[in-house]
Amino acid sequence: MNKVKSINPSDFNAELKLTGFKAYSVDDKSAGHSYNRKDFYKISLNTGQYSFHYADRSFETQDTILFFGNPRIPYSCEVISQTDGYACLFTEDFLKLSDRSESLLHSPLFKLGGTPILQLNPGQKASIAAIYQKMIAEQDADYLYKDELIRNYISLLIHEALKMQPSENTPEHKNAAVRITSVFLELLERQFPIENPDRPLQLKTAQDFAQQLAVHVNHLNSSVKAVTGKPTTDHIADRIISEAKALLQHTDWNIADIAYALGFDYPTYFNNFFKKKTGHTPKSIRTASL
Repeated sequence: MNKVKSINPSDFNAELKLTGFKAYSVDDKSAGHSYNRKDFYKISLNTGQYSFHYADRSFETQDTILFFGNPRIPYSCEVISQTDGYACLFTEDFLKLSDRSESLLHSPLFKLGGTPILQLNPGQKASIAAIYQKMIAEQDADYLYKDELIRNYISLLIHEALKMQPSENTPEHKNAAVRITSVFLELLERQFPIENPDRPLQLKTAQDFAQQLAVHVNHLNSSVKAVTGKPTTDHIADRIISEAKALLQHTDWNIADIAYALGFDYPTYFNNFFKKKTGHTPKSIRTASL
């Protein structure tokens, strides 16, 4: 396996945010790298024993697997034992610079209810590992068109996976309404806290979440109401109000910036929304915290 130099985690994240892509070998040093799953897709080749939690589904894996992580679907991985592997992280914008990438990101590998984990045989492991080794080599090269070449390698990874048979390790599904509701609530929460006024909320309405989850908005609304007793819009509004209060009390952002960060086109819309929900104006909450 090719060796890569040890990277300071803060440098790792900074470089990833700057370039939109990072590939590395998985070992004791790199396994602990953290990154913002709200921003990055992940494809990893892992050999060992793992417990994956993907939305409300769980997978117990061993031997060699290829995993596809979508930043909009919450997931985590518990390493039980690990030997070797590779991973690449990339932003949607990085891959979408290629006109052919749209359908790849909407393949079953990345979709809710799809197949995010594939079991690999030794031959498949060797061919996939070779692609990663090329990516790692190219990212440090001086080749003028290396980004386009790396995008081609990512597309090749996805195409090779689409040709493989899905894993036989299929978990039991919970009630459909519970499954949709749990993922909706997790997606809602993963948008917070707001860290930068220049990066406003992307999912602001029930329709936004329904499109992200690939379900009809009526199905999402009925599922959330049946499971929680509250409409989808109430959950969204309550979480926005909670974040608004935190930003008013604990930042020096002006109210217009807070309004924009929370997805409002105009401060007046935010003021009216906030007063309707709380009985107070944003300015009065800020003044009270001083």
